[in-house]
Amino acid sequence: MKKARTLLAAAAALTIAATAQAQEFVTVLTGGTSGVYYPMGVALSQVYGKAMPGAKTSAQVTKASAENLNLLQAGRGEIAFTLGDALNEAWKGNEEAGFKTPLKKLRTIAAIYPNYIQIVANADSGIKTLADLKGKRVAVGAPKSGTELNARDIFKGAGMSYKDFAKVEYLPFGESVELMKNRQLDATLISAGLGVAAIRDLATSVKIVIVPIPADVVAKIGEAAYQPGTVPANTYNGQTEATATVAIQNFLVSHEGVSTDAAYKMTKAIFEHLPELHAAHAAAKAITKENAAKAPPAPLHPGAEKYYKEIGLIK
Repeated sequence: MKKARTLLAAAAALTIAATAQAQEFVTVLTGGTSGVYYPMGVALSQVYGKAMPGAKTSAQVTKASAENLNLLQAGRGEIAFTLGDALNEAWKGNEEAGFKTPLKKLRTIAAIYPNYIQIVANADSGIKTLADLKGKRVAVGAPKSGTELNARDIFKGAGMSYKDFAKVEYLPFGESVELMKNRQLDATLISAGLGVAAIRDLATSVKIVIVPIPADVVAKIGEAAYQPGTVPANTYNGQTEATATVAIQNFLVSHEGVSTDAAYKMTKAIFEHLPELHAAHAAAKAITKENAAKAPPAPLHPGAEKYYKEIGLIK
C-alpha cells in the first residue's frame, strides 16, 4: 500500500513537472498606456489567451519600439510592437538609435498598420508650420523611443534640430499632453495610429493645430520607411481640415527563441481575430493579410512564414 502511494506521489510529481515545463508564456510588449500599442496589445494578449489554450498571456507596458526590441533580443517577451524604422536600425545595430549591437535574434511576425507623425500645437502658441516651432517648447517622445527617433528624422528633413527649440522635453504621450494642458509646452510630436487617445484627450481641453509636414520634407529624410500621409479632417475635435504628414509602417516582431509552432499560432490568431483588434482601436482597421509579409526589416519568423505559405501569401 505504501509502495502504491509512493508510486502515485511520484507520478503526480512528474505530471506537475511536465505541466510546468509545458507552460507556454506569451508576453506582448506594448508601449505607454496613452498610445495605440497598449490597448491593441491588451486585446492581442486576450486573443492569444483564447487561441492558445494553456498559454499564460499578458500585455506589458514599455517605452515602446527601442525598448521592446532590446527586450526581445534578451528573450524577455515573445511578441512586440515596433515602428519599421526602429526595427531596421535594430537589425543593423545603430548605437545612436539605442542599439549597441545588431539585434540578429529578431524575427518579423507581421506588418500591421501605419503610424502617422502628428505634431500637435496649442493654437494659442501661434504655431502653424514647422518653422514656427523654432524658439518654442517641444516634446519629442520618450528618450530613444520610436517616436523620438522619428522626431530626429523629421526635424532633420526640415533643416532643423533640437537646438532650434527653446526647450526640449523627452516625454511619453500622456505626460506631454498634460504639460500642454497646463501651458508648460507649446507642441508635442506623437507617432501613433490615427485617433490616438492622448491627442483626443488634449483636443477636448484646448484648441489644437495639427502642424503639416509637407511631402518635400518627407522626401528629404531619405528613408524608405517614411511615406507621405494625411491626417483626415475631423480626426480630432476642432481639426476641420485634412493635414499632410508622414506615415510609417508598424510591425509585430518576435525572436528566434520562440518556437515555430508558437509563432505560427500567434500569426494565425492575429488575422482570425481582427474584429477584436478593431474593437480595441480604430487604427487596427488598417491591418490586412495582403500587407502582412511585405518588406520586413528583419527576416520573417519561420512560424509566420509557415502561415503565409499556408494562405498563399508567399510561395
